[in-house]
Amino acid sequence: MKTTSKKKNWFNRWFEKVSTRVTRATGSPTAVLLALIVIFAWLVTGPVFHYSDTWQLVINTGTTIITFVMVFIIQHSQNKDTTAIQLKLNELIATNERSSNRLVNIEDLSDEELNTLKSFYITLARLSKKEKDIFRSHSIDEAEDNNRDKYNKLKKEASQK
Repeated sequence: MKTTSKKKNWFNRWFEKVSTRVTRATGSPTAVLLALIVIFAWLVTGPVFHYSDTWQLVINTGTTIITFVMVFIIQHSQNKDTTAIQLKLNELIATNERSSNRLVNIEDLSDEELNTLKSFYITLARLSKKEKDIFRSHSIDEAEDNNRDKYNKLKKEASQK
């Protein structure tokens, strides 16, 4: 079982290195220039091959294979970047005493829960526009405290009647 684990770890490390290099290389101006040269060469060879089905198949097959492989490499790179960004944001939230720690790992919430939080922040944005002070902000905790205070005040007023 350890042999399988070593093989898997080796493959993961190898894939990590290759995907990082491929992602960086394909995102470079050199890669775009190379792609344009390949397309130009293919176009120039069109008359030589009489624009045959085989001539068209070469470019279609090549681009399909490259696209298929690149989807997985780019997705891996994007997943890694997203995880890194989430960890950085989690660190900022966790170290800021005014931030709500409930937002750490928010990416694990369901779509419904995220939409509920989104509507909360939309409401906060509307409130801050009314205040005409772009430097004033509210946190979830402040909003909950305000809501609790309002609820308790209304409850107290109702019990006095």
